[in-house]
Amino acid sequence: MKVAVAGCCHGALDKMYETLELLQRRHNVRLDLLLCCGDFQAVRNEADLRCMAVPAKYRHMQTFYRYYSGEKKAPVLTVFIGGNHEASNHLQELPYGGWVAPNIYYLGYAGVVRFRGVRIGGISGIFKSHDYRKGHFECPPYNQQTIRSAYHVRNIEVFKLKQLKRPIDIFMSHDWPRSIYHYGNKKQLLKMKSFFRQEVESNTLGSPAASELLQHLKPTYWFSAHLHVKFAAFMQHETNSKEELPKATKFLALDKCLPHRDFLQIIDVEHDPNAGDSLEYDAEWIAILKATNSLVNVTQNSWNMPENNGLHAKWDYSVTEEAIKEVLEELNHDLKIPCNFTLTAACYDPSKPQKNMEPVHTINPQTTEFCAQFGLTDINDRIQQAKEESSGRGECEEEEEEEMDSTGSAEEPSEYNTDNSGLSSFNPDEIMLDEEGGDEDLSTCSVDPSPDHPPEFSTSFSDIRVMPDSMAVSSDDATDSNNEELDKSGGSRQGEERSPPERSLKRIGGDENGNSSIKKIKRRNQAIYAAEDEDKTD
Repeated sequence: MKVAVAGCCHGALDKMYETLELLQRRHNVRLDLLLCCGDFQAVRNEADLRCMAVPAKYRHMQTFYRYYSGEKKAPVLTVFIGGNHEASNHLQELPYGGWVAPNIYYLGYAGVVRFRGVRIGGISGIFKSHDYRKGHFECPPYNQQTIRSAYHVRNIEVFKLKQLKRPIDIFMSHDWPRSIYHYGNKKQLLKMKSFFRQEVESNTLGSPAASELLQHLKPTYWFSAHLHVKFAAFMQHETNSKEELPKATKFLALDKCLPHRDFLQIIDVEHDPNAGDSLEYDAEWIAILKATNSLVNVTQNSWNMPENNGLHAKWDYSVTEEAIKEVLEELNHDLKIPCNFTLTAACYDPSKPQKNMEPVHTINPQTTEFCAQFGLTDINDRIQQAKEESSGRGECEEEEEEEMDSTGSAEEPSEYNTDNSGLSSFNPDEIMLDEEGGDEDLSTCSVDPSPDHPPEFSTSFSDIRVMPDSMAVSSDDATDSNNEELDKSGGSRQGEERSPPERSLKRIGGDENGNSSIKKIKRRNQAIYAAEDEDKTD
């Protein structure tokens, strides 16, 4: 079947679907599925805009609301994960996944579904070490910290995914798995994104959690976005025994949405011709959700997942064939995901703007139904209960103050096989949303798999677009020309949570004498919170 994969959509659904239609006509093909790798921006109204972690100048309604209202319908089944520029209040309604509009499905914090026999998994958000071991405690209205921490990956989601035993065909993450750049044309990547050099050479670029999942799941395809550059890699996995067949993952990172043509790729994926055309639950994943339900945490206290260290009575939550069979029997062997989309918020009306609309914490009927069907904890209901209980004791304000003062530096190491040296890895929260040219012409650059890796990558990774066999990448780079505040401040690299003053984060990207290049620094994937007034949402 024909699967289209898109990078950061940034809410431009009309443009994305128009591009898909153009490709279908140009190549005389019919697309079966569209996958989006985060920064989807399912913004329904002005309140949703206030829950998106970007400065006010980037808060644009875009076109998702037309699909939410029913004015338009996605022309192809669309499955997406969350990134770090999202209407977090909207996606938070669906922690286990669900429909955000007819024919547009969100995978949740982490999830696995099936389509035509193809197993598709994903994890939403990006990795930040100081929030990794916390529960999902955030709820609107967010403060300046929780509006960001709400999209940070948590260890419980990684733990759940690591319980999967059956093969995964496609996996999506927003940020790149750390180390994946060593399996592609690293030289060309650094030519296009020279400001990555220090992190690539120190092996700290990207997500160690995603890297851990890549090594464990060994999917056939892995798609990412986030860094606004197209990059291909081929990773041959080590086998654990002589009997185990070798596995390899074809990795592709996509650029952001238009005007960059490289935000979208079309591939051929083997599927079950006898399978139906409906999106389906994955029985093993449902069984894992049931098995790990007791581990759900809605507090901001850091905690470890169970591991085989003598401190836990149980650490293996993978499921048996019997447990999977029970799920199938519960569903009467009908795995079709119900089309139970429900409006849970007022839709944006261009003729009646409501700039002062405030976000509210909403319990989505889809989640209520899902949890009731499978005996799971409704995370938002639990958060609401905890909020009500603590409000009487005045604990909410204390927790917010503690969150604002916390740097996470005193955390214990990750609980299982995550290389602790990478917990402070460079994984930018904020990627520039606008671009007005760059400081060098990279129109002829490409980032292909390294010649050191097997050539079958390019031949098996089918691309119906007119591109070189090695998946040459057009490199219209993501640039920010509206970053004057950073230039005035010396171009210091700012993360989502600001580091202590004595720790310099200036990027030295100049000549041998250490003279830095302002233009190079402007192109770094810096935080877009350079000024406090831009952080405010009122």
